[in-house]
Amino acid sequence: MKLLLTSSGISNPSIEHALAGLLGKPIAESSALIVPTAIYPFPEGPSGAWRVIRGEAQGPLAELGWKSLGVLELTALPSINTESWVPLVRETDALLVWGGHVMYLCYWMRQSGLADLLPSLNSLVYVGVSAGSIVMTPYNGDVEFNLQTLPAGSDVTREGDRGLGVVDFTVRVHVDREGFQSMDDVEEWAAGVPVPTYAIDDETAIRVVDGVPEVVSEGNWKLFQPR
Repeated sequence: MKLLLTSSGISNPSIEHALAGLLGKPIAESSALIVPTAIYPFPEGPSGAWRVIRGEAQGPLAELGWKSLGVLELTALPSINTESWVPLVRETDALLVWGGHVMYLCYWMRQSGLADLLPSLNSLVYVGVSAGSIVMTPYNGDVEFNLQTLPAGSDVTREGDRGLGVVDFTVRVHVDREGFQSMDDVEEWAAGVPVPTYAIDDETAIRVVDGVPEVVSEGNWKLFQPR
Protein backbone atom coordinates (compact mmCIF):
# COMPACT_ATOMS: atom_id res chain seq x y z
CA MET A 1 0.00 0.00 0.00
CA LYS A 2 1.17 3.49 -0.91
CA LEU A 3 0.02 6.50 1.05
CA LEU A 4 -0.61 10.16 0.40
CA LEU A 5 -1.34 11.82 3.74
CA THR A 6 -2.76 15.31 3.24
CA SER A 7 -4.03 18.10 5.42
CA SER A 8 -6.72 19.37 3.05
CA GLY A 9 -7.00 17.03 0.09
CA ILE A 10 -5.43 17.43 -3.33
CA SER A 11 -5.03 21.15 -2.80
CA ASN A 12 -2.38 22.07 -5.39
CA PRO A 13 -0.70 20.79 -8.57
CA SER A 14 2.29 19.31 -6.71
CA ILE A 15 0.07 17.08 -4.58
CA GLU A 16 -2.03 16.13 -7.61
CA HIS A 17 1.15 15.18 -9.48
CA ALA A 18 2.24 13.06 -6.51
CA LEU A 19 -1.13 11.28 -6.53
CA ALA A 20 -0.89 10.49 -10.23
CA GLY A 21 2.63 9.18 -9.69
CA LEU A 22 1.47 6.84 -6.94
CA LEU A 23 -1.39 5.60 -9.09
CA GLY A 24 0.94 4.99 -12.02
CA LYS A 25 -1.70 6.29 -14.41
CA PRO A 26 -3.92 9.35 -14.85
CA ILE A 27 -6.65 9.99 -12.30
CA ALA A 28 -9.15 9.86 -15.18
CA GLU A 29 -8.22 6.19 -15.70
CA SER A 30 -8.37 5.28 -12.00
CA SER A 31 -11.14 4.01 -9.73
CA ALA A 32 -11.70 5.27 -6.20
CA LEU A 33 -13.79 4.64 -3.09
CA ILE A 34 -14.47 7.49 -0.69
CA VAL A 35 -14.84 6.97 3.07
CA PRO A 36 -16.89 9.75 4.74
CA THR A 37 -17.24 8.00 8.12
CA ALA A 38 -15.03 10.29 10.23
CA ILE A 39 -17.34 13.29 9.85
CA TYR A 40 -20.42 11.79 11.55
CA PRO A 41 -19.72 12.64 15.23
CA PHE A 42 -20.05 16.37 14.48
CA PRO A 43 -23.34 18.29 14.16
CA GLU A 44 -22.54 19.02 10.52
CA GLY A 45 -21.83 15.33 9.87
CA PRO A 46 -24.70 14.46 7.51
CA SER A 47 -24.28 17.58 5.39
CA GLY A 48 -20.49 17.25 5.51
CA ALA A 49 -20.64 13.69 4.19
CA TRP A 50 -22.95 14.81 1.40
CA ARG A 51 -20.63 17.66 0.42
CA VAL A 52 -17.52 15.50 0.22
CA ILE A 53 -19.29 12.82 -1.81
CA ARG A 54 -20.59 15.47 -4.21
CA GLY A 55 -17.16 17.07 -4.47
CA GLU A 56 -18.24 20.29 -2.78
CA ALA A 57 -16.20 20.11 0.44
CA GLN A 58 -13.15 22.20 1.18
CA GLY A 59 -10.15 20.38 -0.25
CA PRO A 60 -10.48 18.67 -3.66
CA LEU A 61 -10.96 14.92 -3.52
CA ALA A 62 -14.06 13.40 -5.14
CA GLU A 63 -14.15 16.03 -7.87
CA LEU A 64 -10.77 15.15 -9.41
CA GLY A 65 -12.28 13.36 -12.41
CA TRP A 66 -12.01 9.72 -11.33
CA LYS A 67 -13.00 7.05 -13.86
CA SER A 68 -15.36 5.63 -11.22
CA LEU A 69 -16.21 6.64 -7.67
CA GLY A 70 -18.08 4.77 -4.95
CA VAL A 71 -18.79 5.23 -1.24
CA LEU A 72 -17.40 2.85 1.38
CA GLU A 73 -19.30 3.39 4.64
CA LEU A 74 -17.35 1.74 7.43
CA THR A 75 -20.21 1.61 9.93
CA ALA A 76 -22.19 -0.60 7.53
CA LEU A 77 -19.50 -3.19 6.90
CA PRO A 78 -19.78 -5.32 10.09
CA SER A 79 -23.42 -6.05 9.23
CA ILE A 80 -22.85 -7.36 5.70
CA ASN A 81 -20.92 -10.23 4.14
CA THR A 82 -17.27 -9.55 3.44
CA GLU A 83 -17.90 -10.83 -0.09
CA SER A 84 -20.01 -7.72 -0.64
CA TRP A 85 -17.15 -5.27 -0.12
CA VAL A 86 -13.68 -6.83 0.23
CA PRO A 87 -13.30 -7.72 -3.49
CA LEU A 88 -14.31 -4.18 -4.43
CA VAL A 89 -11.68 -2.68 -2.13
CA ARG A 90 -9.06 -5.05 -3.49
CA GLU A 91 -9.84 -3.99 -7.05
CA THR A 92 -9.97 -0.23 -6.52
CA ASP A 93 -7.02 2.02 -7.28
CA ALA A 94 -7.48 4.59 -4.51
CA LEU A 95 -9.14 4.76 -1.12
CA LEU A 96 -10.08 8.37 -0.25
CA VAL A 97 -10.48 8.73 3.51
CA TRP A 98 -12.10 12.01 4.49
CA GLY A 99 -11.41 13.95 7.67
CA GLY A 100 -13.32 14.61 10.85
CA HIS A 101 -13.05 12.62 14.09
CA VAL A 102 -9.82 10.63 14.44
CA MET A 103 -10.95 8.46 17.35
CA TYR A 104 -14.26 7.54 15.68
CA LEU A 105 -12.54 6.77 12.38
CA CYS A 106 -9.92 4.59 14.08
CA TYR A 107 -12.63 2.64 15.92
CA TRP A 108 -14.63 1.94 12.77
CA MET A 109 -11.60 1.07 10.70
CA ARG A 110 -10.92 -1.67 13.22
CA GLN A 111 -14.54 -2.74 13.74
CA SER A 112 -15.21 -2.93 10.02
CA GLY A 113 -12.19 -5.12 9.31
CA LEU A 114 -10.66 -2.54 6.97
CA ALA A 115 -7.67 -1.99 9.25
CA ASP A 116 -6.81 -5.71 9.04
CA LEU A 117 -7.28 -5.73 5.27
CA LEU A 118 -5.13 -2.71 4.43
CA PRO A 119 -1.66 -4.33 4.83
CA SER A 120 -2.51 -6.87 2.10
CA LEU A 121 -3.48 -4.22 -0.47
CA ASN A 122 -0.12 -3.80 -2.17
CA SER A 123 -1.36 -1.84 -5.17
CA LEU A 124 -3.79 0.44 -3.33
CA VAL A 125 -3.14 4.16 -2.97
CA TYR A 126 -4.48 5.38 0.37
CA VAL A 127 -5.30 9.09 0.31
CA GLY A 128 -5.95 10.56 3.75
CA VAL A 129 -7.40 13.97 4.50
CA SER A 130 -6.88 15.45 7.98
CA ALA A 131 -8.25 12.75 10.35
CA GLY A 132 -7.89 10.29 7.48
CA SER A 133 -4.15 11.00 7.58
CA ILE A 134 -3.73 11.11 11.36
CA VAL A 135 -5.42 7.71 11.80
CA MET A 136 -2.59 6.00 9.93
CA THR A 137 -0.02 7.23 12.48
CA PRO A 138 0.69 5.89 15.98
CA TYR A 139 -0.71 8.88 17.88
CA ASN A 140 -3.84 11.02 17.82
CA GLY A 141 -3.21 14.61 18.88
CA ASP A 142 -6.93 15.47 18.85
CA VAL A 143 -8.00 13.40 21.86
CA GLU A 144 -9.43 16.21 24.02
CA PHE A 145 -11.33 17.62 21.04
CA ASN A 146 -12.59 14.16 20.05
CA LEU A 147 -13.93 13.40 23.52
CA GLN A 148 -16.21 16.45 23.37
CA THR A 149 -18.44 14.77 20.79
CA LEU A 150 -18.65 11.25 22.24
CA PRO A 151 -21.10 9.89 24.84
CA ALA A 152 -19.60 9.09 28.23
CA GLY A 153 -18.50 5.47 28.34
CA SER A 154 -18.62 5.02 24.57
CA ASP A 155 -16.63 2.07 23.23
CA VAL A 156 -15.06 4.52 20.80
CA THR A 157 -13.12 6.16 23.63
CA ARG A 158 -11.14 2.96 24.10
CA GLU A 159 -9.06 4.02 21.11
CA GLY A 160 -7.52 6.67 23.37
CA ASP A 161 -4.66 8.61 21.85
CA ARG A 162 -3.63 5.83 19.47
CA GLY A 163 -3.96 5.55 15.72
CA LEU A 164 -3.42 2.46 13.59
CA GLY A 165 0.37 2.87 13.50
CA VAL A 166 0.73 2.03 9.80
CA VAL A 167 3.55 4.58 9.58
CA ASP A 168 6.25 5.25 12.18
CA PHE A 169 5.71 9.00 12.46
CA THR A 170 2.77 11.19 13.38
CA VAL A 171 1.25 14.28 11.78
CA ARG A 172 -0.50 17.46 12.87
CA VAL A 173 -2.61 19.05 10.15
CA HIS A 174 -4.06 22.48 9.24
CA VAL A 175 -1.07 24.12 10.93
CA ASP A 176 -1.38 27.92 11.19
CA ARG A 177 -4.93 27.89 9.78
CA GLU A 178 -7.27 30.09 11.80
CA GLY A 179 -8.80 28.08 14.61
CA PHE A 180 -6.12 25.39 14.51
CA GLN A 181 -2.74 24.96 16.15
CA SER A 182 0.32 27.04 15.37
CA MET A 183 3.75 25.65 14.59
CA ASP A 184 4.79 26.47 18.17
CA ASP A 185 1.80 24.52 19.51
CA VAL A 186 2.81 21.49 17.46
CA GLU A 187 6.40 21.71 18.67
CA GLU A 188 5.21 21.61 22.28
CA TRP A 189 2.97 18.60 21.62
CA ALA A 190 5.64 16.79 19.60
CA ALA A 191 8.00 16.94 22.55
CA GLY A 192 5.76 14.45 24.34
CA VAL A 193 5.63 11.69 21.72
CA PRO A 194 8.43 9.20 20.97
CA VAL A 195 8.22 9.35 17.17
CA PRO A 196 8.93 12.11 14.62
CA THR A 197 6.10 14.59 14.05
CA TYR A 198 5.34 16.30 10.76
CA ALA A 199 3.56 19.63 11.13
CA ILE A 200 1.88 20.36 7.79
CA ASP A 201 -0.31 23.14 6.46
CA ASP A 202 -3.13 22.79 3.95
CA GLU A 203 -0.76 23.00 0.97
CA THR A 204 1.38 20.09 2.14
CA ALA A 205 1.16 16.28 1.99
CA ILE A 206 3.38 13.34 2.88
CA ARG A 207 3.98 10.66 0.27
CA VAL A 208 4.91 7.26 1.70
CA VAL A 209 6.24 4.38 -0.41
CA ASP A 210 7.80 1.28 1.20
CA GLY A 211 7.57 3.04 4.55
CA VAL A 212 9.71 5.98 3.44
CA PRO A 213 8.09 9.43 3.85
CA GLU A 214 8.64 12.29 1.41
CA VAL A 215 7.14 15.74 1.84
CA VAL A 216 5.25 17.27 -1.09
CA SER A 217 4.53 20.93 -0.48
CA GLU A 218 3.67 24.30 -1.93
CA GLY A 219 3.24 25.68 1.59
CA ASN A 220 4.81 25.36 5.03
CA TRP A 221 5.81 22.36 7.06
CA LYS A 222 8.31 21.28 9.68
CA LEU A 223 9.62 18.00 11.05
CA PHE A 224 10.07 17.69 14.80
CA GLN A 225 12.27 14.88 16.06
CA PRO A 226 11.45 13.20 19.39
CA ARG A 227 13.34 14.44 22.39
